[in-house]
Amino acid sequence: MNCLEHHGMFYCAAAVSDFYVPWESMAKHKIQSAGGPLNMQLNQVPKMLFILRNHWAPSAFCVSFKLETDPDILIQKAEAALRKYGMNVVVANELANYKDVVVMVTSTGKTTVSRRSKEDDLEEQLIGLLVKMHSDHAKQSNPDQET
Repeated sequence: MNCLEHHGMFYCAAAVSDFYVPWESMAKHKIQSAGGPLNMQLNQVPKMLFILRNHWAPSAFCVSFKLETDPDILIQKAEAALRKYGMNVVVANELANYKDVVVMVTSTGKTTVSRRSKEDDLEEQLIGLLVKMHSDHAKQSNPDQET
């Protein structure tokens, strides 16, 4: 992707999980319920956005997602991710209404995108806006070349 420079775009949809069970901790056979309560320790999945932005494709247009259950911290966490990982856009959404409304957080502000009706697809609206933002990013990075 690095060879695409500013024409590349990463759309890093929501992570599968922030935690995992290490192979060495996995049970070899079915866990027997007669054994009593089960305690499990999960390890944190390494964060890759910094590596993506700084090593793999520093010029690409990068979009990541931030999902929260607490609306009071959502935008704050999205803004922190924007700064920490150098994303162009962080799409912030709440678990309770993630199919109905998102907030696109950029270095220049916030844009709320809402589904117009139950038949509409929020992601189609989101993709349209992101394509425009990516096109603007490519033009700003190389104003002499048409995209």
